[in-house]
Order: sequence, then structure tokens, then C-alpha cells
Amino acid sequence: MATTSSTMRRAGLCGALLALALLLSACGFHLRGQGSQYLLPFPTLYVGLPEKSPLAIDLKRTVRAYGGTTIVATPKEADGIIEVLSDPEKTRSKSILSLNASGRVRQYLLSYAIVFQVRDQQGNLLLGPTAVNLTRALDFNETQLLAKEQEEALLYKDMQSDLVQQMMRRMAAIKPVAAMSLAPAVPARAPASAPQQ
Repeated sequence: MATTSSTMRRAGLCGALLALALLLSACGFHLRGQGSQYLLPFPTLYVGLPEKSPLAIDLKRTVRAYGGTTIVATPKEADGIIEVLSDPEKTRSKSILSLNASGRVRQYLLSYAIVFQVRDQQGNLLLGPTAVNLTRALDFNETQLLAKEQEEALLYKDMQSDLVQQMMRRMAAIKPVAAMSLAPAVPARAPASAPQQ
């Protein structure tokens, strides 16, 4: 009995340490991105995700935290429009990664991915279709189902935070000059006609 109690205590302690490590690593993603590198090149932004989507809430909160860009309610009001081509809430998955000697699940592979693009108010493509694919391995123990469910939720939360930071990084890399070169082609034709005069 003492051995079982001691094993359970050890397993509980390991679970608590793992949860703490995951929380700290999730915080790390936010800290890494702080600074001017995530200032977006448009004053207003529309996020094309359902209003109550956890990813949309996290992304909007991050955009507001960095300042310089206001989240708007409709694409018509926005200078930048995030179009989600593949919603991670609908495509996230959990598959068997490995089995133990008895043929029982030893590890699962959690997947979380998005494909998105960014347009301006005129419909010009500022950032072409961009895929961000994230995976995490989840060790499984059927004697600790509740702890493993909590760990799985933490891993998905961690991936969501990572996904937001990667989206911010890609959007911050959009250069206003590049955006102007993708504007309607009328100004670009003027120099071509000059040599014919």
C-alpha cells in the first residue's frame, strides 16, 4: 500500500511539474514577441474567425497588446483583413504516435494547424496563403486519465499561443512598400508609356 501511495504521489508531482513547465513555456511565447518587431503595417485589422473562437480571442488580445493596430468588426472598416482558409478549431487532430509492448497506446500526436492569408481593403493580397503546422507528443497512461486530459488541454493551449505568435511574426513582416507594389496597377503603367513619347 505504501508503495502504491508513494507511486501515486510521485506521479502527481510529475504531473504538477509538467503542467508548470507547460505554463511557463506558454508564457515564454508571449515574452519572446514583445517589442516593435510585431507592430503590424496597417492601422485597422479584421480577423476572419468566429467571434467566440479561442484562437480569435487570443489573436485579438495579442494585437491589442502590441498597440498600433485597432481590431474592427467588419472587413469594410479594415486596412488589413485576415482570411482563414483552414480553421484550426475544425482541423485539429489527435492520432496514435506509438504503442507499448502490450499493444496499448503509449503516445498520441496532437496536431494544430492554420492556413491564412491577408488582404487589404481593395482586395490586394498582402500575404499569400500561409500554413502554420504545429504538433506535440502526449505521453499516455490509462491510469491517469484525468491528468492526461488536463495535459492535453494545456498542450493545445500552448500550440494556440505559439500559432498566434507565428501569425503575428508573419504579418509584421509585411512591408508597406510591398503592399503598395501590390496596389492596382494604374501607376505602374505610367513609366512604361514615357519612352514612347
